[in-house]
Amino acid sequence: MKLHPLTAAIRTQVDRTPEGEHSSPLFLTSSFCFDNAEEMRAAFADETDDNIYSRFSNPNTRELIDRVCALEGAEAGFAMASGMSAVFASFMALLRQGDHLLSCSAVFGSTHTVITKYLPKYGIESSYFAADKPETWEALIRPNTKMIYIETPTNPGLDLIDLEAIGALAKKHNIILNVDNCFATPVSQQPIRFGADLVVHSATKWLDGQGRVLGGLVVGRKDLIHEIYLFCRSTGPALSPFNAWILSKSIETLDVRMERHAANALHLATSLEGHPAIRWVRYPFLPSHPQYDIARKQMRDGGGVLCFELAGGLEAGRRFLDGLKLLSLTANLGDTRSIASHPASTTHAKLTEAERSTVGITPGLIRISAGLEHRDDVLADILGALDGVC
Repeated sequence: MKLHPLTAAIRTQVDRTPEGEHSSPLFLTSSFCFDNAEEMRAAFADETDDNIYSRFSNPNTRELIDRVCALEGAEAGFAMASGMSAVFASFMALLRQGDHLLSCSAVFGSTHTVITKYLPKYGIESSYFAADKPETWEALIRPNTKMIYIETPTNPGLDLIDLEAIGALAKKHNIILNVDNCFATPVSQQPIRFGADLVVHSATKWLDGQGRVLGGLVVGRKDLIHEIYLFCRSTGPALSPFNAWILSKSIETLDVRMERHAANALHLATSLEGHPAIRWVRYPFLPSHPQYDIARKQMRDGGGVLCFELAGGLEAGRRFLDGLKLLSLTANLGDTRSIASHPASTTHAKLTEAERSTVGITPGLIRISAGLEHRDDVLADILGALDGVC
C-alpha cells in the first residue's frame, strides 16, 4: 500500500517489542548485544543493518531519519546532535582540499563562521552570491566548485532562491546542491523535487516545535549520505536516543502545527503592512514580497517567520523588544510560543554594519517567529510595542 508522505511520516516506526507498545519505546542504551560471533562480525562488516553502538545507530534515531526521508522524498539520511553539526558534516564529508563552495550570502551566522573561518583551514575555498541576483550565479562557478549551499527562505531576511533554477544550474555543472530547508520545513517545501542532492535541517526549530531539544539531520542521495555517515561515525556528532524519540514524535504533528504557524504569520504580516512605525514587511506569501511568485511556485505556504524594518533603526529595535509583554525574547525560532528578535543588536551584533547590510540585516530589522497562540493576542502585543517606537 503506497502511503501519502504525511501518513508515512506518522506510521513509519521501529519494530514493536514483545510488549506490543503502540507508541515507539525509548532505546536508552549505548550499545547492542549479539547472539553469536558471526552475527557480530557481519554487523561490523556492514553486511547487516543491525544496531551496534548508539553513536551511529539506534532504533529511535533510525525512526526519525526514516520519517524525515518520507517527508522530503529522500533516499537516505543521518541524524546528528544539532543543526550546525549537520551543516558542518555535510561540508566536511564531501569537500576536500582544493574544492570550492559557492553559497548564498544570507546564511545563518554560525554557518557563515564555518564557511569563512574554518573551511579555509582545510584548504576549502568559498565565495558568496546574492540570492536576489540569479543572473550572476553561473559566472561565479569555478572549475573546482564542488558544492552549492543555499538557504531558502534565508535567515533572517526571508529572501527566496528559485530552487528549480539553481537545481538546473547545479545539474548542468555536475555540482552537489545542498539546501538548508529549516525555515520552510518538509511539509511546506521539498527541495529534492527541484534537483537538490542534500537537504539539511536544524530539527531544534520547527521539527521539534516546542523548544525542548537539539537535533539536526541531513537527508538526500544515498551515495552522499553514506559518506556523511562514515564521517559522523568516526567523528561522533551523535544525536541522543532520547532527543531522537522526542523529535520523531514531533514529526507526527508537524503538518497541522505548520498550518497554524503559517496562518498566524500571514495574518501578522498582512496586518502590519502600512503601519507608520514600519518601513516594510516581508513574508514569502505576502504579494509585496519581491520573490512572491517563486514562493507560490515552490512552497505550500509561507512558513512561520516574518520580518519587518522599523523606521527608527537600531534604537527603535531595542525599544520594540522592551515594549513586548507576551512574545518571548530568546535565541530560537519554531516554538509554540511566538518569539521576537533584533538581529542587529543580538545575533549579528559582532558584524560590521556593512557586513550586516550585505546579508540584508538592516538596523531596524525585527524577526518574528509566529507561535500557536491566538493570532489576535500576538498582534496586539506587537502593536502595543510599536506604539512605543512611533
